[in-house]
Amino acid sequence: MLLEDKLKDFSIILCSRSPRRKELLTNCGINFTMAIDYDVEEVYPAELPAHSVAEYLSELKAAGYPSPIAENEILITADTVVILGEKVLGKAKSRDEAIQMLSELSGSAHDVVTGVTFMRKNSKYTFSCKTRVWFREITQEEIEHYVDTYKPYDKAGSYGIQEWIGYVAIERIDGSFYNVMGLPIQQLYVNLKQFIATV
Repeated sequence: MLLEDKLKDFSIILCSRSPRRKELLTNCGINFTMAIDYDVEEVYPAELPAHSVAEYLSELKAAGYPSPIAENEILITADTVVILGEKVLGKAKSRDEAIQMLSELSGSAHDVVTGVTFMRKNSKYTFSCKTRVWFREITQEEIEHYVDTYKPYDKAGSYGIQEWIGYVAIERIDGSFYNVMGLPIQQLYVNLKQFIATV
């Protein structure tokens, strides 16, 4: 049985403002509603290993959901971070910060990690996906053009792989392309199928 058929008895709620996550879930054939807007302070312990941050923040977003969860509801939360060495790059707060992040990523490899949490009334499951991304050397002119044209302030690491910079600067990736967009949709599909099988 297809996942779409198995989900007919459930109401999926996507807790994300990301248009890319919305697009990926829609294209995967999963019916869902958008959660009401709510704010969670995305902070994590300083001693937390960099590759554990995405899962931690995803669970934080799930725990912060402000409404009671009905028996047939499944929340989906996610968080994506870019990791250069052991440094976590989140969303830039300014033009200068975005330019600085891209300058650091230029000519090097980094990891993109997305944590995803499924939460029901009495159960929860979290997983993460890692993709390795290689950037060629990017000129200052190219970086400024990208930041000024695309204003990537809502993206971890200040870039979107599906935008201009992804076409011209990314040499290769190892792992899920869609994970770099913000949601490892293949793993989500498989894990969601397993999650509802335990209900």
